[in-house]
Amino acid sequence: MGDNDGTEMFDLLAPFYLFNATEKANVYVVSEKKAPILLVNSLFILPHFSFSEIDSLGLTPDVIVIPNLTVHLKTPPKAANVNWIKKLYTGENTILAICDGAATAAATGIYDGKPITTHSSDWKQLKKQFPNVGWVQGVSYTRNKNLYSTAGVSNATEGSLAVIEELFGDQVMEKVKKDVRYPHRDIKKDHQNRVVNMAAVITIVKKILFKHDRDVVFLLQDGVNEFELATVLDTYSRTFPGSLNTFGGGIPIFKSKYGLTLLPTAQQLPDKPLDELHILRPDALSKTAENSLPHKELVTYDKDSLQYLFVVCMDRIQLLYGRNFAKTVKLMLDYDLN
Repeated sequence: MGDNDGTEMFDLLAPFYLFNATEKANVYVVSEKKAPILLVNSLFILPHFSFSEIDSLGLTPDVIVIPNLTVHLKTPPKAANVNWIKKLYTGENTILAICDGAATAAATGIYDGKPITTHSSDWKQLKKQFPNVGWVQGVSYTRNKNLYSTAGVSNATEGSLAVIEELFGDQVMEKVKKDVRYPHRDIKKDHQNRVVNMAAVITIVKKILFKHDRDVVFLLQDGVNEFELATVLDTYSRTFPGSLNTFGGGIPIFKSKYGLTLLPTAQQLPDKPLDELHILRPDALSKTAENSLPHKELVTYDKDSLQYLFVVCMDRIQLLYGRNFAKTVKLMLDYDLN
C-alpha cells in the first residue's frame, strides 16, 4: 500500500519487486485515492486500486505490506490507512511493516504486545508514541506468527525474503535472492541499530557547505527494474544533491518491469549540462538519445554485475564524498556499516 501524499520509495518498490519475482504472487499497489503516489520527491507511481475499489471487489489480501506512510514521522498515521488495514486484517493474513511503516502498523493495535522493530534512528520516538507495542532492536526483521516488521529502509529486503520463504518455500526465496544479488548466504537477521548521531549531522553539514551540490537526473525507461530503481534513487536522495529528478526525455508515462506506471518529476531539463545522468538500462538507450542529454558524467549500471546494488552505490558515494559521508548515508538507510 502507499500514501498519495508521500511514501518511502524502497519500502514500497522493493517488496513490490521481490514478491513479483517469485512468479507466484499477484502484487498490487493500493492507496486511499486512485491518484499518483509521490515517492521520495523524485518519482510518481500510479496505484493499481484505491481502497474503495478493493473493497467493492471483495478482495482480501494474503499479505499486506505497510511502508513508511508518515513522511519521516512528520505526520501521524492517517486514520484512512489505519482503518483500512484493520478492516482487511483477518487474523490469518500476513502483515509486513517496513521501516517507519511500524508507526502505521502500531496505530492499528494489531501489534499490541507483539514484537516489532523500525528504523534505528526512530526507535526511541516510536517506542514513546506507541508503548503498547513490543519494540525490539538488534534484528533486521521480526516475526510473530503472521506479523512481520523490519528495521529501516534497506532492511525491506530481509523482511520480504523472510515472508517469501514462509509462503513459497526455500527454493523460491533462493531464486529471488539470486535475482537481486543479495550479498549474504542466509537472510541476515542480526542488525547493528546505529543511529544518525551528531557526528553524522556534522558530516552532512560539511558536505553541503564545502562540496559541490550536484544536479542528479535518473533517466526513466520502459521495463526498468523496480528494485534497482528504488535502490539508486533512495540512496542518492540521501546525498543531499542540488536537485534530484527523474526524466523521461519528453515521454510522460513509463511502464516498469512488473507493470507499474511511472511518472517522472521533471518534464524539462535545465539548459546547462547535467552533473550526473544515471541510466539503469544503457543497453536500451541509443547513442542518439544519449547524446541528446548533455551531461558532465554518465553513470551506468552493469546488468551482469554480481554486486548488490546498494554496495555499488555506496562505493561510488565514498569515492565522491569520502568514507565518513558514505557511512552517514548508510545510517540514513539503516544499512549495516560492515
